[in-house]
Amino acid sequence: MLQAPELLLPAGSLAKMHAAFDFGADAVYAGQPRYSLRVRNNDFSTLQALQEGIDGAHARGKQFFVASNIFAHNAKLKTYLHDMEPVIAMQPDALIMADPGLIMMVRDKWPEVPVHLSVQANAVNWADVKFWHRMGLTRVILSRELSLDEIEEIRQRCPEMELEVFVHGALCIAYSGRCLLSGYFNHRDPNQGTCTNSCRWDYKVQPAFEDASGDLGPTQIIPLRFQQALEDANRPWSSLHQQPRHPLADQPYLIEEAERPGQLMPILEDEHGTYIMNSKDLRAVEHIERLVKIGVTSLKVEGRTKSLYYAARTAQVYRQAIDDAVAGRPFDIGLLGQLQGLANRGYTDGFYQRHHTQAHQNYMRGASEAERSQYVGDVLGVQDGWARVEVKNRFAVGDRIEVIHPGGNRDLTLTRLRADDGADIAVAPGSGHFVHIELDPALDRALLARYL
Repeated sequence: MLQAPELLLPAGSLAKMHAAFDFGADAVYAGQPRYSLRVRNNDFSTLQALQEGIDGAHARGKQFFVASNIFAHNAKLKTYLHDMEPVIAMQPDALIMADPGLIMMVRDKWPEVPVHLSVQANAVNWADVKFWHRMGLTRVILSRELSLDEIEEIRQRCPEMELEVFVHGALCIAYSGRCLLSGYFNHRDPNQGTCTNSCRWDYKVQPAFEDASGDLGPTQIIPLRFQQALEDANRPWSSLHQQPRHPLADQPYLIEEAERPGQLMPILEDEHGTYIMNSKDLRAVEHIERLVKIGVTSLKVEGRTKSLYYAARTAQVYRQAIDDAVAGRPFDIGLLGQLQGLANRGYTDGFYQRHHTQAHQNYMRGASEAERSQYVGDVLGVQDGWARVEVKNRFAVGDRIEVIHPGGNRDLTLTRLRADDGADIAVAPGSGHFVHIELDPALDRALLARYL
């Protein structure tokens, strides 16, 4: 029988941590604001909250990893060991680290503490993994830029090391997140935990010319023919033209960010592509069976700043995918539709599989759109057959609702809806309102999603 990998979820708060565990996660990870890549929206900003998280996980027989994965400048080296003393005393199950200097300091002072190599360290080959094993690390989180075949070779050559890979969440356009955009625009360094997600801003592109001194200036704006571009994108450029590369790719361009009108910034492209763009989100649930067979130790979901619904839904979906793979059951394509209901920027399976056939792409797209849904509310409690719901998005009488619960999901069609004062209503207007629906008491503390 295949060995089930660990399912590792993000914990941006205690509530999200418990939701992840309720819906199937084996472990969670959270970061210290000063020393991890999540300064903003981090409820584990105090030692008390971190202690509650670690103790709460251990009380449930689960694991809690602490991310300490910045690349530290000299100033933070002065405070690091002192600040880590109380954290180590809480007995987290591992530290997630990237900086070789900080790793050395931790290994020297606390050799008994397991250290996992962060994806920030860009481990992309089996020699990397063997090096870090010699340094005493117990797990390597492999770079997101690896294919399934490359991961399999690393597993075969490094059976002594635990391997972890990302299967869901945001992708960064820089190599495993080592990006300079936010630091360049706002002096907020992504590798110090203060990324402003500059790659996702709204940019307008216009052609430019290079003058005799090498400076770039704007030329007239040329409308882009998007439909033709989409059609051409499905065929190699060399099949359309004799040139191996589009001649316009070698011209300079200027970009203008929506909130900075008039500030034109140069952007160039080489044979590897352009370098300012908004990546789609990673979704690799269809590859879980292969990853289980390879023998990957841990499957990781990204998203410490995402919602409680995100934690619950991803935990539930990937838990089922893992359990099905271990039991030898075929992949349930309905899982794709369940993940489609999460807020996303479009999905990709990243670098896991280099070339998809058109048939595969159509299959994935159709399956994703079959059961799309939207998160609409949290069940706060059930009394006398009526559940009080905190509304997150609009829903109405007649809507088909999915009730998402650790004990199993159920579908229902809303036939009645009440306001908080007991009056019958037809619509739950949206966020900030509280309504009541008829619900089985066994589904207390469920989450609600409306099928689209």
